[in-house]
Amino acid sequence: MTASSESNSPPLRGKTALITGASGGIGLITARELARRGARVIMVCRNPERGEQARTAIREAIGADAQLDLLLCDLSLLANVRTLAEEVSRRFDQLDILVNNAGIFPGPLTITEEGHELSWATNHLAVFALTNLLLPQLLEAPKARILTVASEAHWLGEIETSAEARNAREKYSSFTAYCDSKLANIMFTSELAHRLDLTKVTANCLHPGMVDTGLVHPGSSPLMKAMWWAARPFMISPRKAPKPASTWPLRLRWKELAASISKTANPAVPPAAPRAAPNLPASGASRRRKRAWNNR
Repeated sequence: MTASSESNSPPLRGKTALITGASGGIGLITARELARRGARVIMVCRNPERGEQARTAIREAIGADAQLDLLLCDLSLLANVRTLAEEVSRRFDQLDILVNNAGIFPGPLTITEEGHELSWATNHLAVFALTNLLLPQLLEAPKARILTVASEAHWLGEIETSAEARNAREKYSSFTAYCDSKLANIMFTSELAHRLDLTKVTANCLHPGMVDTGLVHPGSSPLMKAMWWAARPFMISPRKAPKPASTWPLRLRWKELAASISKTANPAVPPAAPRAAPNLPASGASRRRKRAWNNR
């Protein structure tokens, strides 16, 4: 993104944006850029110390008067997501932008206390629940934006599997689980946009490119660690990648491109216009969207 395109970004004074996973990586920089444009930013973080550090870093970068609210939530549990949504509705009179950024790449199979595979719970179920719980507020906004950070890894995903299959230890693959959750993001967003067609709310997905966000962690499989480190020289810094993400909630106007994906953050891929959601053949589009909506 050029300096001129940044300067032409719409001002956000009087707008409120909520960003999950705002303590680092894409979420942190997106929060900073939205706050820089005057938005009140609700930073949803899991770790209180990292969340406070992120808020301090943003204020040091753009000014002490930045409007930043820090809310804590472990998004892997739906009970926590509901509590978060209730707090947002209680504390904030309006919500104009929702950025579903938080996500994990799982390590060994982990089942949450609610009975869901960890990446499915965090990457998809939390997105589904939080978006729907906050939808009444978003519908009240003059022109709201919902943006979910997805991934090109969705091409290898499959959402037809049952909960039992996702939780089966002998067949578990952390890579497959991640891909499945990213495909679910896109299918859900496509159905959501379809349902919001006659409203002033737009819903889209974003592929940020190969970004070094620390998605792979010490608990990841040896194979995934090796793949990540091999690809790392070709990745870009979160400081460069999130700029498209931070302005897409403001610029997207194409309802028919419900789950469009931007590749502009990846220097290895030429800039591309928004495009329709993949993996949605016309004959089965409605069925697959609804399955993503109901598979939770």
